[in-house]
Amino acid sequence: MIKAFTKETDHDEDDGPALPPIPAGGKNYITPQGYARLRAELLQLMDEERPRVVEVVHWAASNGDRSENGDYLYGKKRLREIDRRIRFLTKRLEIAEVVDPSLHSGSDQVFFGATVRYVDDLGEERCITIMGIDEADSSQGQVSWVAPVARALLKARVGDEVALPTPSGVRQLEVVEVRYPQPG
Repeated sequence: MIKAFTKETDHDEDDGPALPPIPAGGKNYITPQGYARLRAELLQLMDEERPRVVEVVHWAASNGDRSENGDYLYGKKRLREIDRRIRFLTKRLEIAEVVDPSLHSGSDQVFFGATVRYVDDLGEERCITIMGIDEADSSQGQVSWVAPVARALLKARVGDEVALPTPSGVRQLEVVEVRYPQPG
């Protein structure tokens, strides 16, 4: 069988898994730091990593038989991964709405970017920071602004009790403290 005109594909030409959902009619809110991190990753992929992988693939292709050339096959696969991530980052940065949480510094009301300390109806105290979909890291106590707990807390003030629907029933949360980063 002649393989000269077959398309190389591993069925990963699409953008991979669906983008994290943004509520219908909603915006992709992100902090200035989160935007800068995503932009830096995009530039690093486009300016450094992709050209380096393209060079390796070009070198590997010049060595002859591509069907058993590990450098070529791995390089092509890595190139598809890089291109997929570049498309993802480009789309997300295009629709991003940068919101500076320090503008609410001194406020006792919960908005995007707030660090909120609350106590639930079982007496457990937790502290979370409400961040953008693309920057929230649960291991750092950060939750996306579309997460149920964040949506329940948004617009509440210190001392307010809010209802959080959970699979095991509705939980009551009392806002104890609201902090924002200092301006500048």
